[in-house]
Amino acid sequence: MSRETYEGRRDRFAAAAARLGRRSLRFSIARGVSFAAFAVCLFLVVFWASGPAAVRAVWAAAACFAVFFALVQVHGRVIREQRRQETLVAINREALLRLDRDWDQLPPSQLPPPPDDGAATARDLGLFGRASLAQLLGTVHSPPGKGALREWLLRPAPPEEIAARQPAVAELAPELELRQTLELLCRPLAAVPFDFEPFLAWAEGAPWLRARPWLLWTARLLAVATLGLVVATILELAPVRLLLFVLTVNFALSRSWGKRMNATFERISSREGEFQLYAEALGLLAAPSFSSPRLAALSRELTDGEPADRSLALLHRRVELSDARHSTLLHFFLQTLTLWDFHMIDLLERWQLAAGRHARRWLAALGDFEALAALAALRFDNPDWAMPEVRAGEDRFAARSLGHPLLPAARRVSNDVEVGPADTFLLVTGSNMSGKSTLLRSVGINAVLAQAGGPVCAAALRLPPLRLATSILIEDSLADGVSFFMAELQRIRQIVLAADRAASEGAVLLYLLDEILRGTNSEERLVAVQRVVAHLIAVRAIGAVSTHDLRLAEAPALQGACHPVHFRETIKGGEGGPVMTFDYVLREGVATTVNALALLDLMGLGAGPARIS
Repeated sequence: MSRETYEGRRDRFAAAAARLGRRSLRFSIARGVSFAAFAVCLFLVVFWASGPAAVRAVWAAAACFAVFFALVQVHGRVIREQRRQETLVAINREALLRLDRDWDQLPPSQLPPPPDDGAATARDLGLFGRASLAQLLGTVHSPPGKGALREWLLRPAPPEEIAARQPAVAELAPELELRQTLELLCRPLAAVPFDFEPFLAWAEGAPWLRARPWLLWTARLLAVATLGLVVATILELAPVRLLLFVLTVNFALSRSWGKRMNATFERISSREGEFQLYAEALGLLAAPSFSSPRLAALSRELTDGEPADRSLALLHRRVELSDARHSTLLHFFLQTLTLWDFHMIDLLERWQLAAGRHARRWLAALGDFEALAALAALRFDNPDWAMPEVRAGEDRFAARSLGHPLLPAARRVSNDVEVGPADTFLLVTGSNMSGKSTLLRSVGINAVLAQAGGPVCAAALRLPPLRLATSILIEDSLADGVSFFMAELQRIRQIVLAADRAASEGAVLLYLLDEILRGTNSEERLVAVQRVVAHLIAVRAIGAVSTHDLRLAEAPALQGACHPVHFRETIKGGEGGPVMTFDYVLREGVATTVNALALLDLMGLGAGPARIS
């Protein structure tokens, strides 16, 4: 259903863009003709016509220029609408690429990389970068939106917040027009450097001029007095020297406070123009009437008092008036006669008092809207995915038909999976390439989605609030002098410390360990893994461990806690040799087959004994 919808919208917007392109070409030709006619008329006026003919040529040149100017204005609107349609084509084309999980054709993820304390788990689960959850949720473009989504993926929300986000996601899911219009308006914001702190510090701070009412009233009275004296001097009702004295006072007052006022103007104008880019998106989100409490609350943030877009438009008009200071001659006369800068500061501080305290909340509301819209797009694209139940009373991660959300639907195999309760662990066995690591990542990435407030790739999912700790992708570091085994130990130590911390705080840790301690011999590894898992069970963490070492299922220290499951492969003979296939179906019990030697055979490395000379 979603594929047909995106294809229909893509084709419709492409047709509209093509029509506008043809219309734009006609306008370009008309502009060229009108400007050429203007140039000919101007040539006649200057070099040839005289008398009445010159007058007619002047009128003709004026008419041609007026036509040219009007065409430029209309053509500009056509070009803007054409670009809008082309952007909507790109938005729907990217939506189709997300359905296909075509990571190479999709734009790369724009989310900032995670901090060091979350980098390992983010890398293990594929949360950021290419072929990641962030790339799948790639409809977020504004800096506040990217910041919000990044935080939601890295920091699990409490159950009450998840319960507030889920209805908002469900309400936004069918609102395709609203979501794509929001993406259209926010796309240009991706290129805007996000450093609004100087502006926000001013907006939320205390007014400078209004804290000095004597200075403000002095400037007001001097402005009235100066203009009155100008009129009186022209009418010869006052001596010129009195006007000169007041102008000197104005000049001295401007010089005394000029640096302070210029600093204020710079703090405001340095980011106000970029802030204006947000106005249209804020206006879009303030208009609808939402039924879910979370969306309604966000919309109220944008309409508390004067609506955000109108407030920003008012601020922009006032900043434009203050920009007279950039014209040296004009500013000199305005400032000397009226003390212009003082009145502009007064107007800006009125906005500061009325709306400044809302500015940061406007940005935060836009960011939350974008993050919710990204999760809603995932819901719209995958209507068979479930909204999970995250409750403090749950004792396990229990999923029905759990799949990996980053795999295309045609290749995805779903399985029922249970991890927990706290006195057990899931032991995943199976041969190489059978699906063990993918299962662990499926558990982890769906836990992230669930606690972000989004849908999960499952028919149903129940889980408690979880903290995540993983050891799946381990890298050594030649630069830091860290071997593979030491890197594994450091990661395991971090997981154990996280489990201890979670236990002391009454939280539940979900650990996912994939073939840990590969950097040591099998005997020591078996003992070490038993110790680690036994400790994690003792502090009531829940988790899954994948391994090739089937002896772990028989270890006395873990036998009562172990819940073994496995994947299986099938090897059949073929014309070119044995053929190995996987069904990726999870089965109860310990794996009964291995495939390392068979894989060697498939690679042409299994025939005959090795000979060393």
